Amino acid sequence: MAMELDRIIAVVDEDVVMQSELESQMRRVRDQLRQQGTALPPTSVLERQIMERLILQKIQIQRAEESGVEVPDERLEAAIQDIANKNQLNLSQFKEILRSDGYQFSEFREQIRDEIMIASLKRQEVDRRIQVSESEIDNYISNEFNTGGSDAEFQISHILISIPSDASGEEQLEARRRADEVITRLRDGADFGDLAIAMSDGQNALERGDLGWRRAEQIPSLFAPAIRDMEVGDVSDIITSRSGYHVIELTNKRSGEEVLVEQTHTRHILISPNELVSEQDALNRAKQLKIRLDGGDDFAELARTNSDDRGSAIDGGDLGWVSKGQMVPEFEEVMLYTEIGEISAPFRSEFGWHILQVLDRRSYDGTEDVKRAKARAAIAQRKKDERYQSWLRRLRDEAYVEFRTDEP
Repeated sequence: MAMELDRIIAVVDEDVVMQSELESQMRRVRDQLRQQGTALPPTSVLERQIMERLILQKIQIQRAEESGVEVPDERLEAAIQDIANKNQLNLSQFKEILRSDGYQFSEFREQIRDEIMIASLKRQEVDRRIQVSESEIDNYISNEFNTGGSDAEFQISHILISIPSDASGEEQLEARRRADEVITRLRDGADFGDLAIAMSDGQNALERGDLGWRRAEQIPSLFAPAIRDMEVGDVSDIITSRSGYHVIELTNKRSGEEVLVEQTHTRHILISPNELVSEQDALNRAKQLKIRLDGGDDFAELARTNSDDRGSAIDGGDLGWVSKGQMVPEFEEVMLYTEIGEISAPFRSEFGWHILQVLDRRSYDGTEDVKRAKARAAIAQRKKDERYQSWLRRLRDEAYVEFRTDEP
């Protein structure tokens, strides 16, 4: 019996999507949907959603490579070890579980590398360009988020019928027809999540359109006026933007009555790779410093003489009281899992190799400074979400994509 050969099913700029990639992703998503108890959409619908994800991934990886984004092996291994640790497994056990699930470790490893590259690219191209003015913070606080009080949180689901930037009149009419069909089917009692999987072009389509829990100020400004007047279970009318037609559902709502903010007093030493210090040299230096710290050397003195974070080095590496969401994710994760008095092993972030020590923890009541910091973070997150979607759409529109699904 002849063996079926793998084949190219799409060309994406300088890269390709292989049939095997699509089939592997199809199996994985089907398994996830079954575990969630979600009815499987038709194969053609699922294939369209996954193909679009693969295409966007290929485009972003190529852009990351063009921008000089790299993921050194040491950083990749640290990320994988961290995933295993979260699951309370050693690396051998973790590999065995992947194998038993039909998942090759080498494939998983490259997937994590791609995810780190895309996250780094997003920070470089989107996140770091976001600015929040003091007047925006003032308005945010004075308006009490404009809806439901400052503590309100909303779970929103979303369906997008996209319109390409160069769409013809006929394509625009077809998009509007599909949006009208979505509204009609929802009003006839169709399940929002099932329709999102079947019809949405949004990034969260395979998550049943779920955008997760958001505070009012984190809701995209396009949706905020509609959400303000909606009750749980309500579905909006069609919302039009340059990217297409949107329909949203207010899936749930809660009052996040937080009074105290959990803070960590921490200090760190940073060793950053550069033109003169290789990735391996930076890691080796961090390991040597950890050995000295374990041997009783003074943390503050080593930070003053060795840390590349000169802003904190002058204070012995002291970062003061840090609230959740204030540091980059890799740093925050280690900080939150480190016990008081404990010194962490070296770990990698986008800035280099860190060693941190947790000095104390406290619950801090909401002062004006904390309110402003939370407001700044929330406004920045909303801007990031909106700009990221716009940036992705532009990348997709500018990319050369040729489908070859009909080839023998």
